[in-house]
Amino acid sequence: MRSKNEVIDTIAETCIAVRLRLLNRVVTGFYDEALRPLGLKVSQLNILVVTAKLGVARPAKVCQILQLDVSTLSRNVERIRARGWLEVLPGEDARTQFFQLTPEGRRLIQKAVPAWERAQCQASELLGREGIALLNRTTQKVGGRRTAR
Repeated sequence: MRSKNEVIDTIAETCIAVRLRLLNRVVTGFYDEALRPLGLKVSQLNILVVTAKLGVARPAKVCQILQLDVSTLSRNVERIRARGWLEVLPGEDARTQFFQLTPEGRRLIQKAVPAWERAQCQASELLGREGIALLNRTTQKVGGRRTAR
């Protein structure tokens, strides 16, 4: 039987979740820093891009694509809507609200491209060709439709 310290050391040194969360924070930081002058975060850009692809977005579909919980999506949609980048459309009933990009939202995505490309280069340099290939294979295993390039 392992001692408490051995167990703690094992978890601290080998936990995949901890290392993935660290990597996620670092990579997200690249994108958020690059997009900051536009008043945008990468999580918001992802919602805008998915919405653009869908045309009229249902919250459940966006949550499924981005693997977000409803409260996280709602919070972000409200912030994005307040900036004028999304508009909420009336749904079939009060509980169902669809949303779509505004013209300002479409322009913002285009304006964000150079910043996104800079962050994409930073992330690519950090991960390297092999890391990106592994990321692509792994996201395909869990049903991710999008892959890093």
